[in-house]
Amino acid sequence: MPRALPLVLALTLATPALADGDAASGEKVFRKCKACHQVGEGAENRTGPALNGIVGKAAGTAEGFDYSSALQDAAADGLVWDEASLSAYLAKPRDFLKGTRMSFAGLRKEDDVADVIAFLKTHP
Repeated sequence: MPRALPLVLALTLATPALADGDAASGEKVFRKCKACHQVGEGAENRTGPALNGIVGKAAGTAEGFDYSSALQDAAADGLVWDEASLSAYLAKPRDFLKGTRMSFAGLRKEDDVADVIAFLKTHP
């Protein structure tokens, strides 16, 4: 049981950082994503899927979008886009999901990641 303490502590300390994102700042950071993704009323799939309701959604479920086989496999294994998985994916997409077609290198700043997630939460 004592070996699990560092992991529990790390997860406990990481969770508030995810929850504390600033949606207004996230909207600005999301400009980097707009070339491929849309959110909001009338959002449509582009090079990437529309991201309305993505937080808490099962991966690979946007209607009409042709996902990579890597994402389809992860979806079949039960990947859900919760704050932790989105955070890891947005930081380093290719490290999180080997074989992803997303060409974005990732967001370097943890605050940017948290802010984008906060912004995405405003688009259920």
